Amino acid sequence: MSKKPVFNILILGASYGSLLAIKCLAAGHNVTMTCRSATAHLINAEGIRVRLPIKGRRDVGVNGLVEVSSKKLKGHLTACTPQQVIDLAAFDVVVLAMQEPQYRQDGIRELMQQIALAKLPCMPIMNMPPLPYLARLVAQDNLSTVNIDLSKFRSAYAQAEVWDAFDPACMTLSSPDPQAFRPVDEPVNVLQVALPTNFKVARFESDKHTQILQQLEVDIEAVRYTLNGEALELPVKLKVFDSLFVPLAKWSMLLTGNYRCIQADGMRPIKDAVLGDLAQSKDIYEWVAELCEKMGASPADLVPFEKYAAAADGLAKPSSAARALAAGATHIERVDMIVQTFAAQLGLQHASVDQSVRVVNDWLAKNRAA
Repeated sequence: MSKKPVFNILILGASYGSLLAIKCLAAGHNVTMTCRSATAHLINAEGIRVRLPIKGRRDVGVNGLVEVSSKKLKGHLTACTPQQVIDLAAFDVVVLAMQEPQYRQDGIRELMQQIALAKLPCMPIMNMPPLPYLARLVAQDNLSTVNIDLSKFRSAYAQAEVWDAFDPACMTLSSPDPQAFRPVDEPVNVLQVALPTNFKVARFESDKHTQILQQLEVDIEAVRYTLNGEALELPVKLKVFDSLFVPLAKWSMLLTGNYRCIQADGMRPIKDAVLGDLAQSKDIYEWVAELCEKMGASPADLVPFEKYAAAADGLAKPSSAARALAAGATHIERVDMIVQTFAAQLGLQHASVDQSVRVVNDWLAKNRAA
């Protein structure tokens, strides 16, 4: 029997990145995480701790949460600053676990250029597809006969030049479906999962790179975590799909809920944005879904509106984008602009989407002026 490969995984971002890191470490793979110096020092000393709910099991852990410590797992964890990543040849795959505007920051931007030149396979966990991934989408059969101008998408990115050196063949995309947060008054090496759904990732162009993802999928699926003598199956898996459009399933949710939290005079909870006018929400949701289908998605790649509306009933806070703008952010992920631009190039338009884009533009202009 051949020995199972052990992968060395570089993860940019130690907050949300901790969730995939703990899954890979539990599966026996090695992880290097980039973060700020103080955070790296803490992680190297104490590891990371991720709290996961076990479905139907309030009797395990604390209040139904099982805390998994990297110190007790098979894989080896290292943390460092972006500037301390020297030997990129040592890594099999790179995970980009930050929001799109963060990649333009000093240190991270330079590391991104080195990763691009090394042609390492990259899996962003982002709502917003990187420009090289858009290039892969445009090459699909449904869009290959349409004159999609990729240059028109550049203004949606905080710094489009960050992505220019990447080979589209080395870029995939994973939807950040699992929801997690750093608990208040806890150290920065602690992460708590609120919604334990799966990472849905599209295959790479090459079979060789895709096989890395498929092996990670199998290994993570097989993990059992022993607590008080009981072997528990942990939630949050990695699921690999042939379709490039599966990671875009969240676009309908973002345009229906997350961006519509942002109002000209303030922010509202996602629940109110979605359920306040259910008919309008369904119209927006299904329009974005139809756009994805015109791009090449199949209905099976997407999530029905009814399932999203039921989940939205429990989303009592404004979206992270809304909270960031309210706090003065000068850049956020602009999936709203990506959707609007794709629609325009396919001869489509939706007044509510246009309104969302205008409102976000106004908030960003106000924050930048301040």
